[in-house]
Amino acid sequence: MSDEEQPPAKTGISSGPQPEEIRFFGTTWVDHSGHYALRRAGLAVGALAAAVAACFVLRFAYEGLQIADVGGVVNVLVVIMFAVCSAIAFGKTWEGFLRRPADPAREESLRSLKAIGFIGSLLAYAARCFVEAPGEKLHRTEYETAVAQYEKRRATRTGNPSTRKKPKRK
Repeated sequence: MSDEEQPPAKTGISSGPQPEEIRFFGTTWVDHSGHYALRRAGLAVGALAAAVAACFVLRFAYEGLQIADVGGVVNVLVVIMFAVCSAIAFGKTWEGFLRRPADPAREESLRSLKAIGFIGSLLAYAARCFVEAPGEKLHRTEYETAVAQYEKRRATRTGNPSTRKKPKRK
């Protein structure tokens, strides 16, 4: 690689807060560039397709329970368990797109419940893709707050401190 082909060296100095990346979108959520709408639509369709495929897998598992003849109570309990876990996973996933968790330890303890209710998480992701990039509202609010704070701090520091007049001593 010659000197003309090398990318410019990074100086390490940022001109303010940088936006946080969102999975599958990077930082394109800031200005909706780089086929942002197409990416959102593709992810929504992909999440819906994964949810449908997951429903087929669960259906085969349910048929396996029927073939094993485990009894009506177990079949009902399995259906109720997946329905409740999917509903909770949907709610927690949707909530995670709107605000940061207040108690990370509690969110960690719900990880297995979300894994069981993965269909709910997939549906929440697909539904959020129809509105915006999942988590965009949360990241945008945090980014705009950080930019406003940065500009406020920057405005109070304008001027060269060495040219300020020094108070006269008595």
